[in-house]
Amino acid sequence: MRVAVAGGTGLVGRLVVEELTAAGREPVVLARSRGVDLLTGAGADTALAGVDTVIDVSNTTTMSGRKSVAFFERAGRTLLDAGARAGVRHHLALSIVGIDRVGLGYYQGKLRQEELVKAGPTPWTVLRATQFHEFAQQTLDRMPGPLAVVPRMRTRPVAAREVAQCLVRLASAPAQGMAPELAGPRAEQLTDMVRRLLRARGERRLLLPLTLPGATGRAMTGDGLLPAGAGPWGGQTFEEWLAAHPTPQG
Repeated sequence: MRVAVAGGTGLVGRLVVEELTAAGREPVVLARSRGVDLLTGAGADTALAGVDTVIDVSNTTTMSGRKSVAFFERAGRTLLDAGARAGVRHHLALSIVGIDRVGLGYYQGKLRQEELVKAGPTPWTVLRATQFHEFAQQTLDRMPGPLAVVPRMRTRPVAAREVAQCLVRLASAPAQGMAPELAGPRAEQLTDMVRRLLRARGERRLLLPLTLPGATGRAMTGDGLLPAGAGPWGGQTFEEWLAAHPTPQG
């Protein structure tokens, strides 16, 4: 079975490709470096020829609602339209737990992506997952310098590898609409995760916790980003992930 992975060179995408290969599937990477532009559609029809399933883990780095919606609107339509022309039978998209409860700009784009998938011509599955363990590292790396301004956020982080494994399992099954939400085994506070990561790195940076104003901040520090259902849960804790990913000591 040929499975296309949109965003197959990114954090989760690379893991999805590895898991597909290990499962005996033939992954087809959709990325600009592989000749496929999800915003213009260039190369999409050729890449999707003979593809049975599309796994969309494409992403953009922005906190702007306008830019996020524009990206996921164009990329989503490109994939769905090209998939319909190619006869794709299952469209699977990775989304985020709590995007309908927390009003961040980036989440507006993910909600638009979900809307397009649900209204599209192809049988679909959407998997909402919580933030990855790597999110603490991504938060730090976006703010080089002596200060680390970190939003207060309560989450239940999950291993990116476990998300990839779940996506591959879902891709091998019939489309099911909204899949059960996937989260990690333990609730964590993002500021604590970043503090532990700094310690593991041996970095001396001043960490400044930030509570976002209004309803968004209340949802982020409360239960807004936690799963509403009863699983499934990933197995790897953040501490276990940290121990398995050694970082250079300063």
